[in-house]
Amino acid sequence: MKERKLRFKMDVDVAKMTVITLLIFAIMVTINGKFLNPMNLTSMCFQLPELGLYSLAMMMAMLSNGIDLSVVSIGNLSAICAATIMKQAVDKGMTGGTLIGFIVLGMLAALAVGAFFGFFNGFVIANLNLEPMLSTMATQTFIKGISIIITQGKSVSGAPKEYVQFGSATLIGIPYTMWLLIIVFIITGILLYRTRFGFEVKMVGANPKASHFTGINVKKVYIKTYLYSGIISSVCGLAILMRTNTAKADYAFTYVMQAILCSVLGATNPNGGTAKISCMILALLSLQFLSSGFNMMHFDSYFKEFTWGLLLIIVLSINFFTSYFRQKRGQHKA
Repeated sequence: MKERKLRFKMDVDVAKMTVITLLIFAIMVTINGKFLNPMNLTSMCFQLPELGLYSLAMMMAMLSNGIDLSVVSIGNLSAICAATIMKQAVDKGMTGGTLIGFIVLGMLAALAVGAFFGFFNGFVIANLNLEPMLSTMATQTFIKGISIIITQGKSVSGAPKEYVQFGSATLIGIPYTMWLLIIVFIITGILLYRTRFGFEVKMVGANPKASHFTGINVKKVYIKTYLYSGIISSVCGLAILMRTNTAKADYAFTYVMQAILCSVLGATNPNGGTAKISCMILALLSLQFLSSGFNMMHFDSYFKEFTWGLLLIIVLSINFFTSYFRQKRGQHKA
């Protein structure tokens, strides 16, 4: 009976997000007739993977009853490391297999950066019992400092065209970076709903003490979760480098707020334990529709940041009151 109720609840979440997504889409189309222009739709497909990957990384941390404020910093440092290695090959005029080798080396270095700092976040949170918000905020600042030291505050560009061309290329009309996002979504969905790790991270997020008494290694779960979050962040950094051919220490820090908003809007419980990939996809589309519409209406970045913050407050308030009234209703029934 409980399983049926839970399933019904999740269906309600999907239905709610579907209505919100369609409503935002209809409003944007009504306000701006050029919203359905093929060029605008293609542009959205190129922009979507960045927010989508960071949101998935954030969702994983929130699912474990945590948060990862360092996702963008990890992505930026990963891109900087990859760009620096790849640029050396271009500067030395390398071609053929040697050039490909440097591209692969740059990508592996980026993934190693994400894995290292993801592991570091998980290790500190699991073993030092620090609050995830404070811990990842410190990591964010630390990583940004490293990025600035490496680049001297400048942007790094000049990656090989063999790598950058994938950032603007499409496969059956869909950008390669969009295919990358789809693959990561599928992998994450399989991990969450078809593996022991997915079961454990949801259990730990819902109740870490009870999880410990059932034999789950809670510390190990935290480390794995943040490790995966770090790797997704580094993949996002590689996708950004692929699209822009530029890596900077301070690139797109507004994605942190948007990733939190997308996760919460996408039915991820900020207190851990539950998340739904389908809702995440709908929330991601909603925010991309809004962002694209704002850009077409020439709203400045300050207005967009105000909107993201306001939306986050509204969504958190709705979730709080919904939970409060459910508890009250349960007490009356009891």
